[in-house]
Amino acid sequence: MIAVTSVEAQSRFGELIDRSQREPIEVTRRGRTVAYVVSEHDMKELVDVRKRREEAARWYAQYRKQLPATPDAAALTDADINQLVHELR
Repeated sequence: MIAVTSVEAQSRFGELIDRSQREPIEVTRRGRTVAYVVSEHDMKELVDVRKRREEAARWYAQYRKQLPATPDAAALTDADINQLVHELR
């Protein structure tokens, strides 16, 4: 991924749009990333991933509501749950 300053991005915008079809472009201002120029395909993929993540979170929230609360389950920490998930992979 290449990085350009916001001033460069303004003066080379057409070129950056063409280049973004091959790889994302990072736009910086005062040394900090402020934006990315990405292709339509990459953007659709990002939106799709976000949508699937939100659907999974909703499904999990509904699933948790259906489970009976047990003392053992209530005692699990986030770290415990992460460890269990990683063990199942």
